Amino acid sequence: MSNENCIFCKIANGEIPSQTLYEDDSFRVILDLGPATKGHALVIPKEHYANLYELPEEQAGEAMKVAKKMAARMTDRLGCEGFNLIQNNGDLAGQTVFHFHMHMIPRYRADGQTIGWKPQEVTQEELEEVKKQICGE
Repeated sequence: MSNENCIFCKIANGEIPSQTLYEDDSFRVILDLGPATKGHALVIPKEHYANLYELPEEQAGEAMKVAKKMAARMTDRLGCEGFNLIQNNGDLAGQTVFHFHMHMIPRYRADGQTIGWKPQEVTQEELEEVKKQICGE
């Protein structure tokens, strides 16, 4: 299943050229055109799924296996000292292309990136309430 208006469908299926690092029957891994760091890549399924919610469970597991394999190769060959795997869902979370993909961002000591969040203070009671809301207890 492909979406004819989706740029990532076209890239993943070879209709638009890319710097491909890996390809199999289900995924293509390409270098990002606007990298956060040297080697920033995207894991893109060849089938169109707008986000994680639409991605079948088996495909989600396979995407992580591809990311693990590529992270090991990239760490070895690029000499990075850490790695971020980032996957955004929805406008508010920073998703700009609505085709599921994972960012693979090699990290270097002085790369200037600050990928993170500001931790909030929370009580045990608030945590318990959130747990009840999620788990239905």
